[in-house]
Amino acid sequence: MNEQNNIVSLFLEAAKKYPSKPAIIQDDKSISFQDLLIEVEQTSGYFIEKGIKKGDRVLVFVPMGMDLYRIVLAILNIGATAVFLDEWVSKKRMEECCKVAQCHAFIGIFKARVLSFFSAELRKIPIHLGTGYKKFDSNINPHCKVANTDTALITFTTGSTGTPKAAKRTHGFLREQFSALIEKIDPQPDDIDMPVLPIVLLINLGAGCTSVIAEFKASKPDKMNPKQVLGQINKYKVNRMVSSPFFVKRLSEFTIENRIDSPLSLKKIFTGGAPVFPSEARLYTQAFPTTKIEIVYGSTEAEPISAILANTLIETNSNDPNIGLNVGKPYRKAEVKIIGIQSRNIHCDTEAELHQLETLPGEIGEIIVSGPHVLTEYFNNVEALLQNKIFIGSKCWHRTGDSGYLNSDGSLYLTGRCKALIYYEGRLFSPFVYENMFQQLPGVILGSIILHDNKIYTVLEVDNKADIRELTTRIESLLPESHLKIVSKIPRDPRHNSKIDYDKLKDMYFR
Repeated sequence: MNEQNNIVSLFLEAAKKYPSKPAIIQDDKSISFQDLLIEVEQTSGYFIEKGIKKGDRVLVFVPMGMDLYRIVLAILNIGATAVFLDEWVSKKRMEECCKVAQCHAFIGIFKARVLSFFSAELRKIPIHLGTGYKKFDSNINPHCKVANTDTALITFTTGSTGTPKAAKRTHGFLREQFSALIEKIDPQPDDIDMPVLPIVLLINLGAGCTSVIAEFKASKPDKMNPKQVLGQINKYKVNRMVSSPFFVKRLSEFTIENRIDSPLSLKKIFTGGAPVFPSEARLYTQAFPTTKIEIVYGSTEAEPISAILANTLIETNSNDPNIGLNVGKPYRKAEVKIIGIQSRNIHCDTEAELHQLETLPGEIGEIIVSGPHVLTEYFNNVEALLQNKIFIGSKCWHRTGDSGYLNSDGSLYLTGRCKALIYYEGRLFSPFVYENMFQQLPGVILGSIILHDNKIYTVLEVDNKADIRELTTRIESLLPESHLKIVSKIPRDPRHNSKIDYDKLKDMYFR
């Protein structure tokens, strides 16, 4: 394997330093760093024999587990690019992504390869392989040097309309992103982590940490069995967990409802990918009172942007609908600015021109971020680049599409997606802020506000203990302009099952 400063070389160093330590534990089986290294070497040679070469894009349809990381490390080791689609992606969206990525090879589990027979775009891919491998010809050298500018990974953002945005992560960018996350997560060789977010397991492989694969399918979050997951935490003495808010919330609810003691081994929880409101943070701390819980704010293109401890979030909670959600102080390498909200593409030649777009202190605007860990490219999508980036010389500012502001002490506050803000009768309403307030009402599972036919509606998903008359009174006091609508289910985003899908919400109940 190459000795360069990238994820493969970091894994190689960890394998040399901790050869017998378990790298990954899955389904009561484990593989050591040394054995995983051998399998990565063999898989690398096998891919070369099958015709995959440096620079080729390889579509990977493999669930999170030992096979996935062996395959990904092998792809990176030979200088190819791993292309990922989420498990929940629709056939239509998958084919749109395939058109963008133009892959040379496809590696998938049996079900995925069966699916390929019914997809014109998948059938166009020249090389189709399963998850297995064979020993390669010893005359083949499976190692390939890569430059910082070579593409390592391509992932797609969650957007469901328009041309898919393919985030292009070079080896150099991936290293910067890993450095930022390593600084935040602070992985130690003795850590036993349960990383539900896939990118974190790659970090663990480079840091020499053991990773336990949770009994959890991201494509079927509602099927999660908290008892099973807690059993894994206790069995393997997991001391760190990095997961989505939905995952932490389900564990917390189960722990509290069943009066289960918090696992003694669990010292740190990091969660991100969706907003965490104070009511949820309170739930986390109640379930895991001795665990340090940190909430990270970021996006596919910039991770992390900021972070806040759960206890700090609880302390700064406010019922004022103008306050927003505190997501903490920006990461030290992230430069954050707030600019006026506008839908047009933005072009600035100088920082002075960008400064002219900035809002007044404390005023709500669009959050933009710059730093070495901020994505500068999309693959085959110039339109997305123009819409989401502001280049000033070699410096790239990413437009998050999130609204918010910086307060007097430098803390960043979120007020929701810019596109979701409601302008009504001369006032600005943030559905996101009201979602926080609604979650704190008795009996409310989830709620938001939308504008339809020039009327504001409060839409609530409630449990069977909710007192509708009391809720009506409370809503009238919080938002007298609105009309209350109780629904059976508010649609969530498919990736984290936490964010509200506003377009689907309107389609389901207001068309």
